[in-house]
Amino acid sequence: MSYTIPAQTRTEIGKGSSRRLRRDGKVPGVIYGAGKEAVAIVFEHKDIINIQTNEDFYTSDLTIVLDGKEVKVRAQAMQRHVFKPMIEHVDFVYA
Repeated sequence: MSYTIPAQTRTEIGKGSSRRLRRDGKVPGVIYGAGKEAVAIVFEHKDIINIQTNEDFYTSDLTIVLDGKEVKVRAQAMQRHVFKPMIEHVDFVYA
Protein backbone atom coordinates (compact mmCIF):
# COMPACT_ATOMS: atom_id res chain seq x y z
CA MET A 1 0.00 0.00 0.00
CA SER A 2 1.32 3.46 -0.77
CA TYR A 3 0.96 6.42 1.54
CA THR A 4 1.07 10.08 0.56
CA ILE A 5 1.65 12.85 3.09
CA PRO A 6 1.43 16.53 2.09
CA ALA A 7 4.11 18.65 3.79
CA GLN A 8 5.77 22.06 3.71
CA THR A 9 9.36 23.11 4.24
CA ARG A 10 9.92 24.43 7.75
CA THR A 11 11.87 27.67 8.09
CA GLU A 12 11.80 28.19 11.86
CA ILE A 13 13.81 25.58 13.72
CA GLY A 14 14.06 25.13 17.46
CA LYS A 15 12.20 24.08 20.56
CA GLY A 16 9.87 27.08 20.70
CA SER A 17 8.77 26.89 17.08
CA SER A 18 8.24 23.12 17.36
CA ARG A 19 6.02 23.62 20.39
CA ARG A 20 3.97 26.24 18.51
CA LEU A 21 3.53 23.83 15.60
CA ARG A 22 2.38 21.00 17.89
CA ARG A 23 -0.11 23.32 19.58
CA ASP A 24 -1.56 24.12 16.13
CA GLY A 25 -2.02 20.41 15.29
CA LYS A 26 1.12 20.01 13.20
CA VAL A 27 4.09 17.66 13.42
CA PRO A 28 7.69 18.75 12.80
CA GLY A 29 9.95 16.34 10.98
CA VAL A 30 13.14 15.96 9.01
CA ILE A 31 14.18 14.15 5.83
CA TYR A 32 17.84 13.15 5.56
CA GLY A 33 20.05 10.65 3.84
CA ALA A 34 23.50 9.91 2.54
CA GLY A 35 24.76 12.46 0.04
CA LYS A 36 21.69 14.70 0.26
CA GLU A 37 20.87 17.84 2.19
CA ALA A 38 18.68 17.45 5.28
CA VAL A 39 15.28 19.14 4.94
CA ALA A 40 13.17 20.27 7.90
CA ILE A 41 9.47 19.71 7.19
CA VAL A 42 6.09 20.16 8.86
CA PHE A 43 2.82 18.37 8.18
CA GLU A 44 -0.63 17.98 9.72
CA HIS A 45 -1.00 15.57 12.66
CA LYS A 46 -4.24 14.20 11.22
CA ASP A 47 -2.39 13.15 8.03
CA ILE A 48 -0.12 10.70 9.86
CA ILE A 49 -1.88 9.57 13.05
CA ASN A 50 -4.11 7.00 11.33
CA ILE A 51 -1.72 5.67 8.68
CA GLN A 52 1.11 5.07 11.15
CA THR A 53 -0.97 2.37 12.87
CA ASN A 54 -0.56 0.10 9.82
CA GLU A 55 2.36 -2.34 9.97
CA ASP A 56 3.56 -1.64 6.44
CA PHE A 57 3.95 2.09 7.21
CA TYR A 58 7.41 1.40 8.63
CA THR A 59 8.56 -1.01 5.91
CA SER A 60 7.20 0.50 2.68
CA ASP A 61 8.19 3.60 0.75
CA LEU A 62 6.12 6.70 1.50
CA THR A 63 5.55 9.68 -0.74
CA ILE A 64 5.87 13.12 0.79
CA VAL A 65 4.53 15.92 -1.39
CA LEU A 66 6.95 18.66 -0.36
CA ASP A 67 5.94 22.05 -1.78
CA GLY A 68 4.45 20.42 -4.89
CA LYS A 69 7.33 17.98 -5.48
CA GLU A 70 7.07 14.26 -4.67
CA VAL A 71 9.84 12.77 -2.52
CA LYS A 72 10.14 9.02 -1.81
CA VAL A 73 11.09 8.33 1.81
CA ARG A 74 10.96 5.68 4.54
CA ALA A 75 10.05 6.26 8.18
CA GLN A 76 13.21 6.02 10.28
CA ALA A 77 12.20 7.13 13.78
CA MET A 78 9.13 8.54 15.48
CA GLN A 79 8.85 10.29 18.84
CA ARG A 80 5.49 10.01 20.56
CA HIS A 81 3.98 11.80 23.53
CA VAL A 82 4.36 9.89 26.80
CA PHE A 83 0.67 9.30 27.49
CA LYS A 84 -1.35 11.20 24.86
CA PRO A 85 -2.03 9.63 21.44
CA MET A 86 0.15 12.24 19.74
CA ILE A 87 3.20 12.13 17.50
CA GLU A 88 5.81 14.75 18.38
CA HIS A 89 8.47 14.33 15.67
CA VAL A 90 9.21 12.05 12.70
CA ASP A 91 12.52 11.28 11.00
CA PHE A 92 12.44 10.11 7.39
CA VAL A 93 15.29 8.86 5.17
CA TYR A 94 15.42 9.21 1.41
CA ALA A 95 14.40 5.96 -0.28
